[in-house]
Amino acid sequence: MTYKKVKKLKAEEFKRLTGVHFDTFNQMVEIVKEAEKSRKKTGRPPKLKVEDQILMVLEYLREYRTFFHLGATWGINESTAYRIIQKIENILIKAPQLRLPGKKRLIDDDYQLETVVIDVSETPIERPKKKQKSYYSGKKKRHTLKAQVVIDQRNGEILCTYYGKGSEHDFKLYKRSKIRIKKEVKCLADKGYQGIKKHHHFSQIPKKKPRKDKLSVAEKKENRELAKERIIIENVFAHLKRFRILQGRYRNRRKRFGLRFNLIASIYNYELNLNANQS
Repeated sequence: MTYKKVKKLKAEEFKRLTGVHFDTFNQMVEIVKEAEKSRKKTGRPPKLKVEDQILMVLEYLREYRTFFHLGATWGINESTAYRIIQKIENILIKAPQLRLPGKKRLIDDDYQLETVVIDVSETPIERPKKKQKSYYSGKKKRHTLKAQVVIDQRNGEILCTYYGKGSEHDFKLYKRSKIRIKKEVKCLADKGYQGIKKHHHFSQIPKKKPRKDKLSVAEKKENRELAKERIIIENVFAHLKRFRILQGRYRNRRKRFGLRFNLIASIYNYELNLNANQS
């Protein structure tokens, strides 16, 4: 399925196949072509056009097939497929159009921010050969990588991310990320962030059931209301995990996980802003 064939699909079918809209795909093509212009060209011309290279990268992130299968599908060597994917990822992650706002947005006086939601997503990984305990998540009962995500509750935009190992507690990951939030901005979190009020007073977490006791009716109602406000971050995770590289077992080198998570998060933000502008 080269781009010459894929571009004839309906907009909904193209989105289902690649995970992005036509406008987002075209923007990615422009970014890569602009980067290729400034690059010193040596050797033979590439076998795949820029459009097909990006299509292969999206196919990899969306379906998480092996490099061998991608190479066989596109008629190139397995190692060539790996180099193309790594090259395109490196170009896209540096593009200003596909960049997360960052931690500075949380303390920016020029940006109107009322409420943020913070949570952690876990992605299973292959069992490490060394230091297995540090990656083992007692919650998931398997080895994982953690991704902490902070979003703007108003529109679901991802503001910043941070990464850790599976055994690391959510609140410890929060402290290590050194996130600072303006005093007047409300922060919503789950039970994994016990103690967050010491760092940000205007925070809200669910009421924890006392030992050998029960929550009152009012406390249960308060927890349900908080869950309704926090549900947006679960919807964001669901959008991100449509790319199977974040949903299934991550097989690649762990040091590149953050780059790919950030790239998918940036694509999500770009499409979010695109839809907002069109409406």
